[in-house]
Amino acid sequence: MAQNSRAPLTSVEIVRQNRYAESSGPSLKRTLDQISTVESVIQHHRPETSAPWINNGLTRPASERLPLALGIGRLTASNVCRSPSEAVEDRNELEQSGKLYGVSQPSSSLNPLLTLSHPRYGLPDTLVKNLASMGIQCIYPWQSSCLLGRGLLTGEKNLIYTAPTGGGKSLVADILMLKRVLGSSHAKAILVLPYVALVQEKVNWLRKAIEGVEKELQPPSQLLDSKRSKWHSSNTANMLVNTAIEQHTIDDLGVVVLDELHMIDDHHRGYLMELLATKVLSLEQKVQIVGMSATLPNTQLLAKWLDAKFYITKFKPIPIKEYLVLGNSPSTHTELRNPTTNAVVALAVETAGQGFGALIFCGGRQACQTTALLVSQAMPDCSRGISENRQDVIDDLRSLPVGLDQVLEKTIPRGVAFHRLTSEEREILASAYDNRIISVIVATCSLAAGINLPARRVILHGARMGREPIGPAMLRQMRGRAGRKGKDEVGESFLCCQKEDMEEIVQLLEADLPRVESSMTPEKRGIKRALLEVITVRLANHINAVNEYIRRTLLYHTMDRARLTEWVEATIDELQATGQVSVNSMGFYEATPLSRATVGACMSPEDGVFVYDELQRALKAFVMDGEMHVFYMFTPVNISSIGDINWRIYRNEIERLDESGMRVLEFVGVSPAFVNRMANSGKQFTEDDSEQIKFARIYRRFYAAFQLRDLCSEIPIHRIAQKFEIPRGFVQTLAQTCEGFAAGMIQFCDTLGWGMLKSVLEHMVDRLKAGARADLLDLARIPFVKGRTARVLWENGVRSLRAVAEAEAKELLPLLLLVID
Repeated sequence: MAQNSRAPLTSVEIVRQNRYAESSGPSLKRTLDQISTVESVIQHHRPETSAPWINNGLTRPASERLPLALGIGRLTASNVCRSPSEAVEDRNELEQSGKLYGVSQPSSSLNPLLTLSHPRYGLPDTLVKNLASMGIQCIYPWQSSCLLGRGLLTGEKNLIYTAPTGGGKSLVADILMLKRVLGSSHAKAILVLPYVALVQEKVNWLRKAIEGVEKELQPPSQLLDSKRSKWHSSNTANMLVNTAIEQHTIDDLGVVVLDELHMIDDHHRGYLMELLATKVLSLEQKVQIVGMSATLPNTQLLAKWLDAKFYITKFKPIPIKEYLVLGNSPSTHTELRNPTTNAVVALAVETAGQGFGALIFCGGRQACQTTALLVSQAMPDCSRGISENRQDVIDDLRSLPVGLDQVLEKTIPRGVAFHRLTSEEREILASAYDNRIISVIVATCSLAAGINLPARRVILHGARMGREPIGPAMLRQMRGRAGRKGKDEVGESFLCCQKEDMEEIVQLLEADLPRVESSMTPEKRGIKRALLEVITVRLANHINAVNEYIRRTLLYHTMDRARLTEWVEATIDELQATGQVSVNSMGFYEATPLSRATVGACMSPEDGVFVYDELQRALKAFVMDGEMHVFYMFTPVNISSIGDINWRIYRNEIERLDESGMRVLEFVGVSPAFVNRMANSGKQFTEDDSEQIKFARIYRRFYAAFQLRDLCSEIPIHRIAQKFEIPRGFVQTLAQTCEGFAAGMIQFCDTLGWGMLKSVLEHMVDRLKAGARADLLDLARIPFVKGRTARVLWENGVRSLRAVAEAEAKELLPLLLLVID
């Protein structure tokens, strides 16, 4: 290359070299106070040539390509691509960087420490072989350096580390966790994952990893089934630690792994993660804590809090090129007249046309479905083999209890799907995408951290999540999905936006990652639950012990000490005022029945008081001649999965209530007149103070109770979703959330000695799990048999477990086929 030549700038780099007028804001590196016109940084044409499409100068080897498309779609988007000269120069740049064609794969030829069979790691041979069969023959140098830090493999030191998405950070924690569990006859591990969608995937991966691995006093087949290792949400993990402390079995805990540690300042998930970690730090025995994240700007502060070693790497095994698309030449089709929409569709179709996968992020669930439909209409026809495979996917989805989504029925034949679905649907579509049957997946921005779908190209349809702009951490999460090891040689991310959004986009691109802070601050969730839990489980029973616990919190490292002391004392006074803590004559704190019930049910102090008041009222006047009162009790106090209330539907459901249901309505405080006013006005709640929040909570719970009633009446999930105009995944999430909350309510009643109310709730939990009426509960005990399957068996004379056991396969098969139909 000539001396005066240089690598071309990416569109993001071009934008950063220009200056724009924008207001100062927190987390900005600098303020840009001038504006200049930016011409399109992406050329809006494709040269008329018969040469194969070039992306970064790379063409997919013929042996790896999917069968070529046979026709064109109904819509045609105008193309967004760079000139061939830029592509060739980009290729040269990548070759010079040494990151092209397989160099992303680690090798032990020069460094024997990059193989996990090295004695320094001390891993069982079977485990090493299993990992090799799963594609992990070697590890990266940064992983080796991190693992071999003093005291880490022995469990003596805690570890906090950051690595880019796709850089192999999970493997480090997995090795430390398995090393700790397999190296002891009694040690247990807790792995906390932020999203339920990731749990089963992780469980399956770990099962493969330990298959055949022998452990002293533990048969190999029972390593996971015996609860030696656990994978949980932060709420359940926090409950497990509380229970273990109370039952004096906490000595068995050997390691706690916290994934997505940056979420520790999240008001919900992260708050409990901080409580969990602080309790573990306060234990007498050593429990290793391992925390990881791709977006931790203040790693040193967290390492100081957790008394941990910290490791930071920016290593990316796959080079990722980032682009900004500002407007685009609109298509001649009306549906693609919006330049941003046109660019998104064009980029997705272009990617799929070369046999690669594309992942599109949109700001809302309705936008996901709309985008999926548009992309599918622009996708070319495919070969007969791919078409048959896609038909198999449709058949698999149709066989599920929820049936086939109408939008997916249109998009899957064109190789496009969206992600906001039930867990069973997601599993089928993820497998189809991984096998390149599905080429394009559309998801909401909020799912960026909850999905593991690597894509050659990530396309962002704007930079908003709903009405709010996405933050720099969310942006990094989404872009990090581009280019995964073993999938692609390079990755690309495209942020498509309008020119009028330019100032906001520049702020986003130039912003630092927000510092991770404690969730116990007065402005957030506060420290009340933390103090209630440590007093209730007897981890601290005096002001001196409480102060020692406070010194273990992240809050202690960030808040003024004098103010913190005053706040702790005031919080304990509040707990005494609500009857959740008492003080004996010697000044020691004691738990009360209410505090034990609250902590045992995994509730916050505020929720515990609210539930206690409602249950006491129910004990005096429980409506027993119907089911709505029980369903209302089963609905979580803070229900967020239902989204905004559809007041028109709410009004319709109230009008269908019988006399018993109307008495429940009046008893809990729901006014039909208020619902009617809201339906006519189209407004939502105002929640500016505690009374308004309590008022809104009652109405949301009763609205969700209608959905629970339908679930327990054998109405399929997809019909409930249609009825309440919400995604199927919302209904399934509600059922799962309510099942967990109901178990907490039963524990709450049991702790307070309310046996009769506990019995009523237990019966309804069985119905909720089965999704069926009472007459089907016996059949619903069979694994994978839910409401519809049990009803078909019942109506055809198979009405008990014994009848199923005595029936022949040829008798049951026609009945099961009826369920599918």
